[in-house]
Amino acid sequence: MPRSSSIPLRLALVASAVLAAACSRAPEPAAAPAAATASAPVPAAPSAVAQIAKHQDEGIAWIKATGPEEVERAFAQARGANKPVFVYWGAVWCPPCNQVKATIFNRDDFIEKSRAFVPIYLDGDLPGAQKLGEKFKVRGYPTMILFRPDGSELTRLPGEVDARKYLQVLSLGLGQARPVKEVLGQALRQPKRLSAEDWRLLAYYSWDTDEQQLLAPGKQADTLARLAAECPPTAAQAGQRLGLKALVARADDEFKGRPLDAGSAAAARDGALALLADDAQVQDNLDIVTNYAAELVKVLSAKGTPEREQLAAAFATTLDRLTADTRLSQGDRIGALISRIAIAQLDDPKAALSPVLLEHVRAQVARADREVTSDVERQSVITSAGHALSKAGLLDESDTLLEAEIKRSHSPYYSMLQLASNAKKRGDKAAALRWYERAYAESKGPATRVQWGANYVTALVDLAPQDAQRIEQAAASVYAELDGQRDAFYERNARSLERINAKLAGWATTPERRAATQRLRASLDQRCGTLPAGDAQRATCGALGRQLAGGKPAAKSATT
Repeated sequence: MPRSSSIPLRLALVASAVLAAACSRAPEPAAAPAAATASAPVPAAPSAVAQIAKHQDEGIAWIKATGPEEVERAFAQARGANKPVFVYWGAVWCPPCNQVKATIFNRDDFIEKSRAFVPIYLDGDLPGAQKLGEKFKVRGYPTMILFRPDGSELTRLPGEVDARKYLQVLSLGLGQARPVKEVLGQALRQPKRLSAEDWRLLAYYSWDTDEQQLLAPGKQADTLARLAAECPPTAAQAGQRLGLKALVARADDEFKGRPLDAGSAAAARDGALALLADDAQVQDNLDIVTNYAAELVKVLSAKGTPEREQLAAAFATTLDRLTADTRLSQGDRIGALISRIAIAQLDDPKAALSPVLLEHVRAQVARADREVTSDVERQSVITSAGHALSKAGLLDESDTLLEAEIKRSHSPYYSMLQLASNAKKRGDKAAALRWYERAYAESKGPATRVQWGANYVTALVDLAPQDAQRIEQAAASVYAELDGQRDAFYERNARSLERINAKLAGWATTPERRAATQRLRASLDQRCGTLPAGDAQRATCGALGRQLAGGKPAAKSATT
């Protein structure tokens, strides 16, 4: 099928653009529940730093940034050598980060290409990393950005694409003379003046990790649809991808679950069906097909219609083929399997799978468990496989896989949160809380421990709201994690604390609970008072305290 078959899809997107008002996905890895008891938090930062060093990728001259001084030296080095700067933002435990390490950073061609830029490795658990994350406007793990030597941002790289495509996009970014923001501006004003490379840069920009650098909230679906329509036939593949991204963005907004109008949906379905019938087009958009199949079916068809049945069947066939495709990474194959399950449960997330599909899920998980031997790759693939089993309703088998993985994983506390989720699905609240607590107790790294702790506290409020003493002790333990962190109220830390305080504020409906939140606020206010007078974190800390008393949500970070 020629690439021009994607044109109906792009035209349909234009017709539906006025209906679209999307928010970009915040592809933050699944939040990890955590645990805290009345005792002081377990010191874990030194071993977290050791893990970071252990998992550095050999052959790449990473600069581990722990503060503005290292960052400035890296950019000075870039200016001296007239090289761009590559910033990686991630975490040791993060499954997608481990996927990038296992399939991209370890490749000889990537290592060789790294000689052309100055690589900065920014792990969210290194001292000062959250403040640097705020500086670079990065949030979800992983985020990868190319900068000019002068510090201006060139583009954000899509970590979800396969290694071959990633290296192509990296080469495109390295050869780009102007920032993607400038390219976008011209595309919206004078689209005919863009080159094919410009359109590819826009199509493969990491819209999922944009963090409002190019587009304000609610503008993504509309803008991407417009770009798809303006893309010329000479850049048809870029236009097709922009159109698919627009549909995904639309599926993720307030219209989620509602199909397009009949005329637009029909044309868009024809384009989607043509894409699924063409292996080359599927490979060009592998990340979208494997990650968003169910969302695309929902936005392109109505429940209970022949059109939905046809489109779902086409996606199911394609996903089955991708799951068996040995050309793909193990992570992509398991990702296709998870989407295959989602297609089977499209109209009922709790629907039982057919015996044939259940055996298929078991076989693919067993194959991945057998074939993936690298600890780094297993952190991505086996955690995803555990999720696939759970999604398929095979909770006991998911538990068996994950409990075995805990014994060999470099970040076992991530699998513990999945085990907590399985227990919660069974209705076993006590077991769920035991896993949440253990996950927190064994988590490593200052920002990670705050995040895991936030999830433990919220789980306690949801599953044991009557246990005021345990809830207060757990929250106090998480607050104690902040002590000694120079970036305690920046970026991910601030958002984790906001989640805790929002949950506690809603929970404080009795005199006993209100007394607990008042004591917690006093301890938080005390920590605010230790911050220097001119420190931007004071405002965030103060807002968090007011939130505990039922005030407005706190600022997301010290600078927002």
